[in-house]
Amino acid sequence: MICVTLKKLRNIYGFKASEMSTKLGISSSYLSEIENGKKQPSLELLTKYSEIFDIKLSSLILISETYEEAEAKGKGTLMIRNMMMHLINGMSQDEDVNESEKIST
Repeated sequence: MICVTLKKLRNIYGFKASEMSTKLGISSSYLSEIENGKKQPSLELLTKYSEIFDIKLSSLILISETYEEAEAKGKGTLMIRNMMMHLINGMSQDEDVNESEKIST
């Protein structure tokens, strides 16, 4: 089910399919096959995805597994929303830390 997660993350990050295929160094048709579950991405390709999304490979796999479980319960969209809110809150906290570091220096 990682194919669905990769497509959802691509959309969340705002990349068009053509942009993502270029960043990954693969053809648009191959990306389409991956996102539609016709092909499985290699470990090397998953590593590239994790670099593009700036998340650890293990986190990418965990997100996929968590999404698959949530989707089976009919709560996939809710899981994605919660994940995004968590990321946004984490980013704002990081900004607060960076601002306080600037003030104290």
